[in-house]
Amino acid sequence: MASTINFLKLLADPTRLRLVLLLEEDELSVAELQKILGMGQSRISSHLAQLKRAGVVEDRRSGKNVYYGLTAKEEPDAARAKVSELIRVLAREYFDELAGKFGRSYVPGRSWQALAHTLISLLPALTVADLGAGEGTLSQLLAKTARKVIAVDNSPKMVEFGAQLAKRHGFGNLEYRLGDIEDPPIAKGTVDLAILSQALHHAIYPERAIASAHRILRKGGRIVILDLLSHRFERARELYADHWLGFSEVQLHQFLETADFKNIEVTVVSREKQSPHFQTVFATGVK
Repeated sequence: MASTINFLKLLADPTRLRLVLLLEEDELSVAELQKILGMGQSRISSHLAQLKRAGVVEDRRSGKNVYYGLTAKEEPDAARAKVSELIRVLAREYFDELAGKFGRSYVPGRSWQALAHTLISLLPALTVADLGAGEGTLSQLLAKTARKVIAVDNSPKMVEFGAQLAKRHGFGNLEYRLGDIEDPPIAKGTVDLAILSQALHHAIYPERAIASAHRILRKGGRIVILDLLSHRFERARELYADHWLGFSEVQLHQFLETADFKNIEVTVVSREKQSPHFQTVFATGVK
């Protein structure tokens, strides 16, 4: 297996990173990878060849098919840890660069029409967790009526900038915390409303983020998710540090159901006019 540094350099390419994540779960043929990734055979084979030369993956022939998987020399947990850490570092660097100009930058799926669905779900004097808050534009809106808002983000600069904004605008009920949406630094059963607004597609394991939201909610508390509907705009991974190309309505429903949420609703609420026509999906459930 390549050294850790070489391994991380190798996975700096989004396509090779996706291949490793897919092969981490199961062996796959080139044809199967083509279907999943929507890429040509030669491009996938080229990336697999690089991964194979580095000792990251190995192949196995079965009849006429050749199957690829992570090399047996690498312990699965160790490989998973390396991949997860790389994704977190890349995403953190992207959002650190955006700190201070996030509100003026284009973010796919973010629209006031979509945010209105979040605000409609609010009741007065709630304790709210804004998970993956960024600078906290939404958090500051919520703080106007909420009892308390906890804004969680994994970018130190985002948290620092957001906290400064909250102080400048006099939001004493708005607290910024550095943390991961898959394991937010919030005590169990202390929140009335947990919001994931255009944050879930940055999670490595979105189902964990939803399960964590269930953990921090009080009984009767509600989760609200605003995210991109499934799309094929691959450049979003590079441009916006997206880990997932959105989610289908069925996927979100399954995530919520698996996390034991009830009264689940999932619906598409907006479609952007400009190409690539991102659509925003709204999902909610009650603990």
